[in-house]
Amino acid sequence: MTDVRALVHRFDQDTGTHASMLNKLRAAVLGANDGVISTAGLVMGVAGATTNTAALATAGIAGLVAGALSMAVGEYVSVSAQRDSERALLAKEEHELRTMPEEELEELTRLLQEKGMSDAVAREAARELTAHDALAAHADIELRLDPDDLTSPTHAAVSSLIAFALGALIPLLAMLLSPPSTRVVVTVVAVLLALFLTGFLSARAGDAPVARAIVRNVIGGVLAMGITFAIGTLVGTQIG
Repeated sequence: MTDVRALVHRFDQDTGTHASMLNKLRAAVLGANDGVISTAGLVMGVAGATTNTAALATAGIAGLVAGALSMAVGEYVSVSAQRDSERALLAKEEHELRTMPEEELEELTRLLQEKGMSDAVAREAARELTAHDALAAHADIELRLDPDDLTSPTHAAVSSLIAFALGALIPLLAMLLSPPSTRVVVTVVAVLLALFLTGFLSARAGDAPVARAIVRNVIGGVLAMGITFAIGTLVGTQIG
């Protein structure tokens, strides 16, 4: 006889794991992209106002640290709220399983039928899954959650901090390690290459059109650098 638990596992678990990995990759890429654009805009703005390397280093490092910490705190708060919501959903499901088990069994059967199972197979699978671990079955198939693997706010915060910092290092190092006469050009080239890569990776992770994502990303970065450089030049001229 076919093991219906293995069948249900193939229906949901493989797809869920794949989607989860893609979401994590996409979040890391977008965090790095934020670091590239925000830090590039900052150092280009300062470069428009002054050629002083110490000023550029101070502004760039401060922007990297502040941006990375801001990303980490924001991600921690956001994911904490998501985790609280997931726990509330699991608590509600656990209550319903205790107070209305027959209705929940019918609901699980219907969900399996919607996935393409025949009535007989869906009912057999629902009964076996309920007997094995009812909460895990409903969490997986109905809520698409794993009670033993909820999103970690700490992991999300650390990942965002690292991704942002790595992205921010590209324009910062390009600006600081280049000769004063070419640092702006080198930084622009380095940033455009980085934005091309992050645009490509984010599109692939999100299954979106690659060319459109790259063009949008590059144009956004060019605008950010151009506007801040112009403002920095204007302010530096007026102050000077």
